[in-house]
Amino acid sequence: MELSDIKTFAAVARAGGITRAAEELNTVQSNVTQRIKALEAEIGTPLFERHSRGMTLTAAGKRLLPYARKMAALSNEAVLAARDDGEPKGPLAIGSMETTAAVRLPPLLADFHRRFPAVRLTLRTATTADLVASVLDGVLDGAFVAGPIEHADLVATSAFREELVVHHSGFDSLAATG
Repeated sequence: MELSDIKTFAAVARAGGITRAAEELNTVQSNVTQRIKALEAEIGTPLFERHSRGMTLTAAGKRLLPYARKMAALSNEAVLAARDDGEPKGPLAIGSMETTAAVRLPPLLADFHRRFPAVRLTLRTATTADLVASVLDGVLDGAFVAGPIEHADLVATSAFREELVVHHSGFDSLAATG
C-alpha cells in the first residue's frame, strides 16, 4: 500500500470528490482517480460510492479511513523526528477560522516568524469541521477552531476565549419575530 495512495484516499474522503481533492493536493484529477483506482484494486473492494454530487465512502472506506489518518500522521511524525536537531525548521501547516486568522493571529504569527525563521509556516482558513478533519487527515499540523473538541486522536488546548455580546433591545426584537 503506497502512502501517497492513502493520503489521496483521505483527501477524497474529506473533500467528497475527485476535483476538490485534486485542488487540495495541488495535482490533476487524473492522478487522484488513478491513485484511488489503484488502492481499490489492491484492497479488492470499492472504497467510494460515486454519484452525481461527488463521492461518499462505502462501508469498507469507512473502515479504512481511521487507519489512513493514522498512517498519514505517523509518516509526518517520522519525517519530523528524523529532521529534529533541536532547532524548529521545515514546514508547519496550521488552520484557523477566518475571524481568528484576521483578528488574533497576525501578531502571534509575526512573533513566531521572528523567533523561528527556518519554519515555513502556511495558514489555511476554513470552518471548524473542515479544520478538524484536515488535522485528523494529517493535512494540517494543528488548527485554531471553535471548541470544545473531543476526539481520542487530538489534543486540544484553549488558546482564546470569546464572548458573544448582543444588544438587549436587538435580542427582544429577534425573539418577538422568531
